[in-house]
Amino acid sequence: MSGIGVAIQRLAHAKDLPLPEAATPLSAGVDLMAAIDAAIELHPGERKIIPTGFAIALPEGYEAQVRPRSGLAARHGVTLVNAPGTIDADYRGEIGAIMINHGSDIFVIEPGMRIAQLVVAPVAGFVWKESETLPDTERGSGGFGSTGTGPKDGV
Repeated sequence: MSGIGVAIQRLAHAKDLPLPEAATPLSAGVDLMAAIDAAIELHPGERKIIPTGFAIALPEGYEAQVRPRSGLAARHGVTLVNAPGTIDADYRGEIGAIMINHGSDIFVIEPGMRIAQLVVAPVAGFVWKESETLPDTERGSGGFGSTGTGPKDGV
């Protein structure tokens, strides 16, 4: 994976972990691992912040998104509470993954387990332009499922 340079700091409890890396050459993100000394049980309905052992310094105009791993969600019902979690360019603390178990069984997080993924993306700056009205669109103010779930041809 090529792209912008991002400074990364390995924290003491990640001394035995490799740098986060992409699983395949065309992966959009890199895998984050659990930087823990012992296994952690995540009971059904429970959530915990799992440390990853790394801090980063993103260039201005970028963010990092901590995202769930689809395999954990599909097989175990384990995901991230605030997906995606946003890492701002001015944050310098440890990246954590707020994991939750939506499954029916206890899920065990092992040291070094790949628990989340991190994607770095550009952020478009914006300036508010307050207005009394907004331009009309076909959708208008419809939201929260207003476009339905079926095919667009109405079948």
